[in-house]
Amino acid sequence: MTHAASGRLYVVATPIGNLGDLSARARATLDACSLIAAEDTRRTGTLLNAFGLSKPMLSLHEHNESLRTAGLIEKLKGGASIALVSDAGTPGINDPGFDLVRACAAAGIEIVAIPGPCALIAALSIAGLPTDRFCFEGFLPARRAARQEHLAALALETRTLVFYEAPHRVREALEDCAESFGGERPAAVARELTKLHETLYRGALSQLVAHAAADPAFVRGEIVLVIAGASPAAAAAASTGADGHGGALDRVLLPLLEELPLKQAAHLAARIAEVRDNEAYKRALALKQAYGAR
Repeated sequence: MTHAASGRLYVVATPIGNLGDLSARARATLDACSLIAAEDTRRTGTLLNAFGLSKPMLSLHEHNESLRTAGLIEKLKGGASIALVSDAGTPGINDPGFDLVRACAAAGIEIVAIPGPCALIAALSIAGLPTDRFCFEGFLPARRAARQEHLAALALETRTLVFYEAPHRVREALEDCAESFGGERPAAVARELTKLHETLYRGALSQLVAHAAADPAFVRGEIVLVIAGASPAAAAAASTGADGHGGALDRVLLPLLEELPLKQAAHLAARIAEVRDNEAYKRALALKQAYGAR
């Protein structure tokens, strides 16, 4: 139930590059609202100017959202209509806005979606990889060790995986993906979606690693990685072990995990069982999650 005298919060998707992607409904909403809560008022000001609009704005970003939310709730309860926008795409999708939306829902304030551009959906729609089930992971960790650990946890995920990545890290990220998922795993890299230099690269992860090394343009602009999930058969085999009863690797890993940190246990198990380090690490992580081993 909405607050009797409250206004509305409009969650407005804005272009990720091409201004032609701003819908007529989004433009009309921005024109009609009392206030715009913007991730960056300068970026949003440029957008408004392009469409001949002028509106009061208030910054709402990751560093001040928790402080600004209460004040915006009071404005909404007083009857204001507020448009929430991020720098590009859909607010709340790896962008600020979730705290405000959650607070509005808790306060009984009506929230209206004004849908439109979203980089992850745009990339997924053209990647040529399964779209019936997918998993959005946002940005990968910047530190390589943390990134490798995160990817190892996803090695048996059967849904299509979607990541955002910074251009200066995309080559390293692809190398780590190839190591964790296997170089033959199909993938796509969408660069500068909807912009002048939009490019989509498709191929096995090993091919994309080579392309990133050879093409200077590959590592420029905004990047979305789309990677096929593990095959159900491979995931099932890995989750039970090669012999269906845990396998030789598991028999080595389980006691080691009781005594040693995960990385050290995996490294020793790989030597004993004569498997690759990354295979032992993936399995150690799966055992840790399944059995609560150290």
